[in-house]
Amino acid sequence: MPELETIIAIALATVRAGTPLVFAALGELITEKSGVLNLGVEGMMLIGAVAGFAGVVVTGSIAVGLIAAMLAGLLISLIFGVLTLTLQSNQVATGLALTIFGIGLSAFVGLSYIGTPIKGLQPIDIPGLTDIPVIGPLIFGHDLLVYASLLVFAAVAWFLYKTRGGLILRAVGESHEAAHALGYSVIGIRYLAVMFGGAMSGLGGAYLSLAYTPQWAENMTAGRGWIALALVVFATWRPARVVLGAWLFGGITIMGLHLQASGFEISSHLIATLPYLATILVLVLISRDATKIRLNAPASLGKPFHPSD
Repeated sequence: MPELETIIAIALATVRAGTPLVFAALGELITEKSGVLNLGVEGMMLIGAVAGFAGVVVTGSIAVGLIAAMLAGLLISLIFGVLTLTLQSNQVATGLALTIFGIGLSAFVGLSYIGTPIKGLQPIDIPGLTDIPVIGPLIFGHDLLVYASLLVFAAVAWFLYKTRGGLILRAVGESHEAAHALGYSVIGIRYLAVMFGGAMSGLGGAYLSLAYTPQWAENMTAGRGWIALALVVFATWRPARVVLGAWLFGGITIMGLHLQASGFEISSHLIATLPYLATILVLVLISRDATKIRLNAPASLGKPFHPSD
């Protein structure tokens, strides 16, 4: 049945297109839950993408590339952490500067890797399971990072709502003064949250250069970092909604490409704008209910903390 095969192919492509958003948005969700707003996701994803690609080119190991991407994202997030948490710079301005820095640095580092071929991460093929009609390819036809994104989602949800550490993190994001009064290290907790967000953004970028399109191209994230930021708001800071939202935006991208491949006369430029138009539309619809946003957003989000207070 060609129609069924097409639906399966679209479903697989949708999940793959949404996977980098899952990583980046879950990382940013943890960061924002601590009360820190990091707008540098796009830059951290690009740094992760080029670091991961370079790691694979140099060593030939996908595992090394993934570790390099996470470390690169983590290290660049530390720059943001030092500037905003220690030196008390403005979080919005610093995040924007981090994105600009990431775009420029990744372009410079990746200049020698343009056009370099690598063998990217391949879908898992489990004999006897992948061949099961319909269910086989949908469940067992993905690469390892797709499954890793689901594990990260489960771990984040469990940590936030089932552990004492998650309760402390949320307490810091809701009222850093109260958390400080109880003896918790607000700055230390926020540093850890920012570092986790950086590592996940780097991993999301690495998925693009090592699995989704195994190559390095300048600015290859193409705004996905900004979509990940919007996803956190769209999901009202809830992990399950982040995953569903990422797949939704991935599906919008894939459907546009599928319509063009099916013979519909749609400009490729218009198709490229669909995820961003959807992002704007979703944010407009959400912003109409300002009360809901205030109730779900961490109360201390974006507010600097002074330990001497």
